[in-house]
Amino acid sequence: MQIVTYDQVKDKVISVRNQQVILDSDVAELYGVETKRINEAVKNNPEKFPNGYILELNNNEKAEVVENFDHLQKLKFSSTLPKAFTEKGLYMLATILKSPTAVNTTIAIIDAFAQLKELTNAVYSLAKAKDEAEQIHVLENNIDLIANLLDNELIVSQQETEIKIKLPFFEITRKITKVKK
Repeated sequence: MQIVTYDQVKDKVISVRNQQVILDSDVAELYGVETKRINEAVKNNPEKFPNGYILELNNNEKAEVVENFDHLQKLKFSSTLPKAFTEKGLYMLATILKSPTAVNTTIAIIDAFAQLKELTNAVYSLAKAKDEAEQIHVLENNIDLIANLLDNELIVSQQETEIKIKLPFFEITRKITKVKK
């Protein structure tokens, strides 16, 4: 059994209709099953997927994701319009799929969405900061999150890798040393 990593999930999260989603083919790849098995699970459990849990892409959206995301080139010649699972849809899918691989994949997906939310909140807090001191405080509180998103295959051994964030009136530098796990 291969364990799905945060990076594998993160690379599959895309934005459709201003929502963070993962397409059915990518969900299937993460779970180690065929796309039709994912869609069968949805079809057999319609009560678990109300509006907003899954989006069916239209032809223009399909063309756009194929053009913008190299890993989705395989969809170019598919006659079926892809489905996009929102975070809620992915959680609901997790209640249907029960294999050990499904459990590990679900954990990786939940972790990825949680970190994306944390990053969104950090960026929002930074934008709302009223002065330089508050901006520095926000960045210092979120520097580990930023470092993990840049490379979570490493673990912190001591503070050393340099991250510079340049803002209009000042620059913040933080060093974090990491070593391979």
